[in-house]
Parts: sequence; structure tokens; C-alpha cells
Amino acid sequence: MALFNVRVYGTLKDSHNRILVSDEFIRRNYFTKFPGGGLEFGEGTKECLVREFKEETGLNVTVGEHIYTTDFFQISAFNNKDQIICIYYFVHTQEPINLKTSNKPFDFTAEQIADKTACAESFRFIDWENLSEDSVHLPIDKVVVKQLLEKWCVLNFEWSIVN
Repeated sequence: MALFNVRVYGTLKDSHNRILVSDEFIRRNYFTKFPGGGLEFGEGTKECLVREFKEETGLNVTVGEHIYTTDFFQISAFNNKDQIICIYYFVHTQEPINLKTSNKPFDFTAEQIADKTACAESFRFIDWENLSEDSVHLPIDKVVVKQLLEKWCVLNFEWSIVN
């Protein structure tokens, strides 16, 4: 029986015009993606994103404008019986971004990846000027990066639509 798996992700930009990404080790594979995760039953998409950011990063965020919702068929990378539907928003935080980040992709300790069935996560920022579809691994994230680069720009440290 096929199921729908709804995921909600956020793009967070810091005051240096860098975008936060999550480097993850999941089921023996390495992925760079936007922070976020699965919608739980009874939860709204924005509520999910606030919860996911708090759980993953410890940051209290507010959810901004909608960026994109999957508009094509995408099978899950982790379960070939699930169709993935992803919803992306801009997220903002009023507090300092006090989050351990790295400049190196997949900067895991040996202990984090010793158990090949376990998951590991580290965070890093990518300069807006260096952001490309190749910056992320998942197909829907690549679409979002393309849209960000084509339709959005950073002005005065705020996300703004390019007309």
C-alpha cells in the first residue's frame, strides 16, 4: 500500500547572507538538505517546522512566506512505497543563531558514524554566492535552490521577491 509522506523544510539565512543546511548520515548515505522533517498527525505545516527547528537546532523560529510545495511525483529515498510531498518556507529567528556549525561538509565524529544503522547530523552555512543546486542532494531541495536563485534575492538582510 502506497502512502504519502509529508515533509516540511525551512530556509534560514543569517546576517552574513548565508543559508543554513543540514549534513546528515542516514542509513549509510550522506545527504545535504534543508533543516526540517516529517509532519506528525494532527499538526499543521508551520507548527511542524517550528517543532523540527527546535528539535534539530535548538532555535526558536517563526515561519515566513511559503516558497514551494512539491508539484511532481517523487518517491521517498528511504522507502520506495512512499510518495514524498515537501513544503518549504522561509524561517526567521529573532535570537542570535547560537548553533554549532562547521565549515566542512559532513563534519561528524567517528562515534557519530560508527554505527552504520544510526543517524548523524551536523550544520553549516553556505554563502548565498556559493549556493547552487549541487549544494544539496535531494531532488526536491534542488528544485527549491533553483527557485531561490531564480526568483528571490537578499536585500537588506531580508528575503524579498524579485519582480
